[in-house]
Amino acid sequence: MKKLIGTIFGLIFIVNVSFSQDAEFTNGKSKLKAGDYKGAAEDFTKAIQLNPKDMNYYLQRGMAYGLLEDYESAIKDYTTVITAEPKHIFAYISRGGAYNKTKKYEKALTDFNKAIEIDPENTEAYNNRGWAKKFLGDKKGACKDWKESKKKGNDEARIILKNNDC
Repeated sequence: MKKLIGTIFGLIFIVNVSFSQDAEFTNGKSKLKAGDYKGAAEDFTKAIQLNPKDMNYYLQRGMAYGLLEDYESAIKDYTTVITAEPKHIFAYISRGGAYNKTKKYEKALTDFNKAIEIDPENTEAYNNRGWAKKFLGDKKGACKDWKESKKKGNDEARIILKNNDC
């Protein structure tokens, strides 16, 4: 009987933890959408504490940190995702964006190159790599990336090209 009660309590604990982490994650996503980036980061942190193996929690918290302009914390979260999932293109693009914001353009370039290696059709990676190249003084390379992005169907690239004398 003790064993059965222990098993039941164990299952209840697992269900509660799973529900709690899902609730924290859902709350975090709602707060992120509503513009409460600090609250979102706090909720994603709670979800991570309940399940540190779910990389989506780190990814979402990284986004919240980025929107809070806490780029170093965002970079740490994206790095956690990349370490666990080396082909996670969005983590590379996001970390590259955070590197651009912290003026670590060589690191940004490396991340965007990796994103393009993983998915050569990803227009966002080309756009962002264009910015890294521009900041590094490679205007010709930047324009080439933006043209490639436009060619692949990215409308934002058209605006970038108009505003950067390519």
